[in-house]
Amino acid sequence: QLFCYFFIYLKHIISDSVLGLIVHGPSGPLVAPLGSSVVLPCYVDELLLMEDLEVEWRRTDSDTLVHLYQDGESRPETRQQDYHDRAHFFTDQIQHGNFSLRLDNLRAQDKGVYRCKVHSQQDFGEIVVEIKDVDHLLVSGSSRSISVSVGEDITLNCSVDSHITPEHIEEISWKKTDEDKDILVLLYQNNQTLSDSSDERYRDRAEFFTAEIPKGNFSLRLKSVRTEDKGVYTCQVFAEGLSANATVVLERLGFSVSHIMVLILCISASGSALLLCWLIYCRSHNEVADVCSFIFC
Repeated sequence: QLFCYFFIYLKHIISDSVLGLIVHGPSGPLVAPLGSSVVLPCYVDELLLMEDLEVEWRRTDSDTLVHLYQDGESRPETRQQDYHDRAHFFTDQIQHGNFSLRLDNLRAQDKGVYRCKVHSQQDFGEIVVEIKDVDHLLVSGSSRSISVSVGEDITLNCSVDSHITPEHIEEISWKKTDEDKDILVLLYQNNQTLSDSSDERYRDRAEFFTAEIPKGNFSLRLKSVRTEDKGVYTCQVFAEGLSANATVVLERLGFSVSHIMVLILCISASGSALLLCWLIYCRSHNEVADVCSFIFC
């Protein structure tokens, strides 16, 4: 009887090894940048009959259907809404045994374990793929304080990681910290700049470089700088449920070269006028004409 049980068990193992599909996946967990595309590998070494072939990708934590291949075609209508237009098969590669899934516009919540299950005739096999981490939102600004002269224009730098496209950015705000309160300098929301939301002190003086926005450049141009503009400015970015910021310090505000030149000209003109008046006065008194000539020289 023990021999019979052993024979049945051995037969079961042999049957599984013959009938079961060997499905291959990645060698380890995947890490990808936020907003990028990532490929979840799933493939077999043998050619399968397309008849009755079914491939499904699911999340293991929620059993959510990510994508399905059935009846000789992809079935996008079966996908859960979160993966609509983001999950794709390499359709032309399926006949060669490649059932990998491409996931676009990677989000923070995409982190987790996915199962690729392949059914062919009476055989089936599966593997799991883990997206271990999604790189955090990266925002960079100026590394040191900025000095500017009164009346000049200044650029405060703020760049968002290039993997994040503008349409996936929920909001970008530039604010100035003034006496423990934030003053809104400029706001970008719903793919447009909302200049009317700016504090009246910055309205018509603050702007983005519109042509640079598709490149992730949300630097702020501040025109006709005033002495009260000195302070700390923060570029706050919200995208895909994450947030990050960059800080820029506008430190010293002095007089520009043009202001100094105008000041020198004013002083020179005033001095010349005084000398001219003094010369006229001196010439009206002959006894001090020589002294006046010396002073004029």
